[in-house]
Amino acid sequence: MKIKIGHLYGNLMNTYGDNGNLLMLQYYAREKGVTVETEIISLEQPFDPNEYDLVFFGGGQDYEQYIVSLDIKEKAEQIKQYIEQDGVLLAICGGFQMLGHYYVDATGKRIEGIGVLDHYTLNQENNRFIGNITIKNEETGETYHGFENHNGRTFLGEGVKPLGIVQEGKGNNNEDQTEGAHYKNVFCSYFHGPLLVRNQHLAERIVELAIANRQKKNLIA
Repeated sequence: MKIKIGHLYGNLMNTYGDNGNLLMLQYYAREKGVTVETEIISLEQPFDPNEYDLVFFGGGQDYEQYIVSLDIKEKAEQIKQYIEQDGVLLAICGGFQMLGHYYVDATGKRIEGIGVLDHYTLNQENNRFIGNITIKNEETGETYHGFENHNGRTFLGEGVKPLGIVQEGKGNNNEDQTEGAHYKNVFCSYFHGPLLVRNQHLAERIVELAIANRQKKNLIA
């Protein structure tokens, strides 16, 4: 069996080694006997929601995020379709922010997101959330460890669950104890480092969801 991974803006969005998450996804898929094909979808390239079994969207600096924010609007409907048909997606930091309604960057500029997830992000003046972080996923009981470094303060809407509840660290906004987001088969987080290197159980779950979706597609075909 083969799964195909789509790497959204992989040539622009790779802050703090976020692409390590992609390497971990590839590794665990191969450990399960699955062949992996990976393709970057970047500026002025179409996104086909039926083409991919797993999508990764990393973080970027404000300049790169602004460039991506202009282009991703053209892909918004297709990304929404992918998500709503249970496509598996992992988004980190800037990728997480852009899936929401909007984010305010460090200079105070509001950047429109694509609104495929119900959240928004505000900035902080002369401050960042930096340090080790531990969260607990209330659905699975799993604990995730990582490192956060972000200016943004993200607030989730009613239709989106957090990836976990903060045990140590700041999380999405240092107010409501949430970290990241989970909607259908979409997983979002501010963890850099990257997230999946320290949290094998989450990496395996994401890969297993992608494999299950591919198996369903093969049966239909």
